[in-house]
Amino acid sequence: MQADGGGAVQIRRPDRGADLDRSSKEEETGRVEDERHQGEDGAHDDDHRRPAMIATAIVVGITLHAGNHLACDFPRVIAASPEEYALVAGAFGPGKPTYAGLLSGAEGVTGVAMVVLMTVSFTLATHPFRKGEPKGGAAAVTSRLPAPLNRLTGFNAFWYSHHLLGIVYALLLVHGYFLFLVRRWYEKTTWMYISVPLILYVGERMLRALRSNAYTVKILKVCLLPGNVLTITMSKPYGFRYRSGQYIFLQCPMISPFEWHPFSITSAPGDDYLSVHIRTNGDWTQELKRIFVENYFSPHLNRRASFSELGAAEPRSLPKLLVDGPYGAPAQDFRNYDVLLLVGLGIGATPFISILRDLLNNIKIADELMDLAMETSRSEDSANSFSVSTASSNRKRAYRTSRAHFYWVTREAGSFEWFKGVMNEVAEMDKKGVIELHNYLTSVYEERDARTTLLSMVQALNHAKHGVDIVSGTRVRTHFARPNWKEVFTRIASKHPNSTVGVFYCGAPMLAKELKTLAHEMSHKTGTRFHFHKEYF
Repeated sequence: MQADGGGAVQIRRPDRGADLDRSSKEEETGRVEDERHQGEDGAHDDDHRRPAMIATAIVVGITLHAGNHLACDFPRVIAASPEEYALVAGAFGPGKPTYAGLLSGAEGVTGVAMVVLMTVSFTLATHPFRKGEPKGGAAAVTSRLPAPLNRLTGFNAFWYSHHLLGIVYALLLVHGYFLFLVRRWYEKTTWMYISVPLILYVGERMLRALRSNAYTVKILKVCLLPGNVLTITMSKPYGFRYRSGQYIFLQCPMISPFEWHPFSITSAPGDDYLSVHIRTNGDWTQELKRIFVENYFSPHLNRRASFSELGAAEPRSLPKLLVDGPYGAPAQDFRNYDVLLLVGLGIGATPFISILRDLLNNIKIADELMDLAMETSRSEDSANSFSVSTASSNRKRAYRTSRAHFYWVTREAGSFEWFKGVMNEVAEMDKKGVIELHNYLTSVYEERDARTTLLSMVQALNHAKHGVDIVSGTRVRTHFARPNWKEVFTRIASKHPNSTVGVFYCGAPMLAKELKTLAHEMSHKTGTRFHFHKEYF
């Protein structure tokens, strides 16, 4: 979708538009953790387990607290002798209360309500309700629910159920004020422990609302790509600064004024625009795709459309998008390393595209500085020569990275359409070989299959003759089957001895363990240190 000379916005759709109807088992983008392996330290940071541990501790605490009141304290008060009851009569009144009376009081009602709300929140945030199960189970049940109830599964289950905790906080304040055995206000200290985190939370939400309204964006271009991917290019808000590898939250009030969803930034900090690549698998992203397809594409684009066919929409009719961020992610630390090993699975390549763009922009600037330095060196203006030399050295200090190896593994050949422009630009401008691109297509055949060998031969011949890959349509050659990761690590260690390699992985959890093990193993066996970071999509 592009703005033409007449002020309208045009939306374009590639030839593989029918691929957008394929179903997928993956959920919407979500960020979980950053785990680093620090060379010989063996230090592991399993941040993704901490929220689960905290939630489990809360469940245990609630069970013990509520169970103690319901099974011990209440029966003891009801069954107390007149002498024993006289000691606490000031808190309950002259008449001995009944069990129902204790439950119907402010303490009982608020306590039961908190337990119910937290049980709902905990249950809907568990893995079966958040992500669904591949076969049967909760996913099979929830898929048959009516549409309003079905929206309470998946990401919405996590998002809306956690907002119940705001009500829990309010009930906890009331619960802590109406204590059974405490009557003096200064002895009721619950509010002291609740007020500080509550103020911080409310302040953060207000800051997000103010910041999102301050960062106004205009949609410049939208593309529907194969593999259920929606690319949105937006204007860059004034004063919006970010690092490659970071992500932003997007909200579309037309869909929901309350839902914010995280997406990796695929543009580079030096670009004058913001871009994100969104895989439309969850209900929110599917609704966003539907808005563009149904309202802003021409009717004839509902059939299989070629890339050149355009539909137009007036800018005032485009959906409003709010931006919040940027937020930190593991990949933003790439500048701390001499060498990068970037591994992306499917849509997990998105944070690394920003890094590649950033490295490419740095190559352009370095070349410009070198040309300028050569020009000034021929002149007699030593001051200018010194300033150029200083700028060049400052740039080198800011950019420690000297080499990047990018491995993109995907099952769908159409996925290469997502970042075709970036790959061609790298192949064209990176004359010094700073960036190595490796594309792997895993949905063909096994590595030693005769058909794979034949395809590889045809691939190699075509690439050697025309310089274009027959699968991706770029200058980057596509390999079939999966990479041999041990060979990859060994080759990088031999090419970069005594260097520090930042291994950044983004994708499904299944490959993370193997990469982490290899990073640990190669750090001990070679002089190259591998620091492992991972981020799950």
